[in-house]
Amino acid sequence: MTDHAENDGTQTSVAPKKNAAAKRGETVNRLVLAGSLPMFFGLWEIVSRSGIVNIVLFPPPSTVLTAIIDWLQSGQLLIDFGMSLSRVIVGFAVGAVLGIVVGILTGRYRLISSLLSPLFQLLRPIPPIAFVPIVILWFGLGETGKYFLVVWGVFFTVWIAAHLGVQQVDEKLIRAARVLGTPENRMLREILFPGALPYIFVGLRTSVSISFYTLVAAELAGTFAGLAYRIDIAQQNLQMGQMMGGLVMLGLISAAADKLFARFAEKMVWWS
Repeated sequence: MTDHAENDGTQTSVAPKKNAAAKRGETVNRLVLAGSLPMFFGLWEIVSRSGIVNIVLFPPPSTVLTAIIDWLQSGQLLIDFGMSLSRVIVGFAVGAVLGIVVGILTGRYRLISSLLSPLFQLLRPIPPIAFVPIVILWFGLGETGKYFLVVWGVFFTVWIAAHLGVQQVDEKLIRAARVLGTPENRMLREILFPGALPYIFVGLRTSVSISFYTLVAAELAGTFAGLAYRIDIAQQNLQMGQMMGGLVMLGLISAAADKLFARFAEKMVWWS
């Protein structure tokens, strides 16, 4: 009885200590998280103004912020933002739909996989920026070429995710559906597609970031508005503040899109 009492007392005293340590660790983690970006921009400001680097070529955040405010006040920032976002949305949507449909088909049917997979594996490593000269010749300076490049960047990532996702669906479910006489179209719609969704959403989330850095290649193919286009024009005029501001804007938009999509994915595939 005494030993049990001593053990209970020891466990009772240890538990609050562990809880307190966990709370301290969580508090420290939140402070570090909150201070991460201010620390980064503060260090950037100090280094830029210290004379270690050329302040013209590496402007401090205060200069970059001023350039962004001027860009906004001119009205051009909203136009550039709208054009870039529209290219990402259209290209992402088309590339995602094509990738999901083709991925499910190649993952389900061996004949289609044998026909298309070798071709896709050959084309997949080619970066979108390599197509810029060809896209200019094919589509000119219109929006179709921009959409094509973003679709190219998104399609292969979503395709391979959907392809692998279908192949990972539990074979027992497929056999049970066959025994019950489930038609093939219902098999695809109600078993294979839901089973592959966790993999598909991983591919889609990865493609959100891919669509934004593919946007840079798309806008280098020739345009008259857009965030990456504005960065290119600023580089030609040696406007380093606006160049860095454009990079910051691309980073913020891409990060925000990734966070929003992550929350959407959690609601859509809550069981994974």
